[in-house]
Amino acid sequence: PLPTQGSLLYLDTLRAAFPQALAPRGTALLSWAPGHPYAPAGWPLPSLYCTPSEAGALPSRAASLRVQLLFALRARALRVLEAGLAAELHDALAALHTGWPGLAQDLALGRLSPQPGLPEDVRGRLQALLAPDRVRAAELQAECARGFEGIVQRLWPQLEVLVVGTAHGAEQLYCDALRQADCKGLPFYCPFYQAAGALLGVNLWPEEPVPRFLLCPDWAFCEFLPCPAKEELRTVLLGELWEGREYELVLTARPGEYRCRAGEVLRVAGFHKQCPVVEHVRRDSQALSVRGESITEERFCRSLCRAVGMWPGARLVDYICVESALLGASSGASAPHYEVFVELRGLRDLSEGQRYKLDQCLQEDFPIYKSFRFKGSIGPLRLHLVGAGAFARLREALGSPLPMPRVLREERLLQLIQSTVVS
Repeated sequence: PLPTQGSLLYLDTLRAAFPQALAPRGTALLSWAPGHPYAPAGWPLPSLYCTPSEAGALPSRAASLRVQLLFALRARALRVLEAGLAAELHDALAALHTGWPGLAQDLALGRLSPQPGLPEDVRGRLQALLAPDRVRAAELQAECARGFEGIVQRLWPQLEVLVVGTAHGAEQLYCDALRQADCKGLPFYCPFYQAAGALLGVNLWPEEPVPRFLLCPDWAFCEFLPCPAKEELRTVLLGELWEGREYELVLTARPGEYRCRAGEVLRVAGFHKQCPVVEHVRRDSQALSVRGESITEERFCRSLCRAVGMWPGARLVDYICVESALLGASSGASAPHYEVFVELRGLRDLSEGQRYKLDQCLQEDFPIYKSFRFKGSIGPLRLHLVGAGAFARLREALGSPLPMPRVLREERLLQLIQSTVVS
């Protein structure tokens, strides 16, 4: 749970920027927390949410998001749509795209259809909270039949803001995709900065496009390593930070429990009443390095997005990258290389020339990678397209409400994503 001070700051900031945001039953929640029913805001206000807490704790992620979506659809006067991750909001809306006829029927009849991952006793309790609403069901059918661009604003015309728990790294892909299509015209607000399971800061500027977080000194003990790292590693404290500089976070979440390098790099964007305000830059803990080249997740993602921009009609949904050593003999006899799995919309196949664009972008963006490719010590990158919904199923298999790593190191998950390759 979040510190009470953090929850109060969040609610006060939300109310100041969006005056009707705290209306009773005006917030719907889309967040999967198996076995732990709580809201990402961490504030137990049952009068704030129209979503039953039990719906978020189901054993199945897909079932949980669909049930929460159904309860959200009942509430036409929503002010806030809150998701633990941007990917959860994306996946719930993807379920709307494919399953809106069934959702409309459930609304009209006031029922909750049986589905995998929804125990019968839980279904009975949740169904008791529903009532038939044929008017709302007809509205859902009419709006979905028109298409899905701007569907969120059309279904909930009084909606003021979308609150997401994480919006940096690869989660930014989902924020951008939602802004361009389903959630067009609505602001996104990422209220908290968390690392290694600890709350470290709060975003007091909800209407700014790039999240900035005020570091709160009594929530966890933070130290900082200046970047780039020098030979002598000496941490500095909050009062020794310089505006404009980058630092790697060293965290002691609970005094005496553990002290670790969190692998997160932050940039000091300024100060608010002497407390540092930071922006997330990258996660050094997520990096590709088959020959010591160390390409971080965020920088790889930028190169990938640049390559996708050269594929006419394509939009990147999500991706993972693995080092070929994880595949063992199935990666072939070539030099160590990257194996990249991408889910696209708008494009079913890629030519060899188009696939090479990603390797070319990496060589242009990372001279050390280009050098290794020229020497032959790193082999050509291999790009695989996966089927629609592959990453939603991967998140389900991961079994965690935390952001999914895009540099994959688990053989179990690799086998699952390989089974969805279409070309």
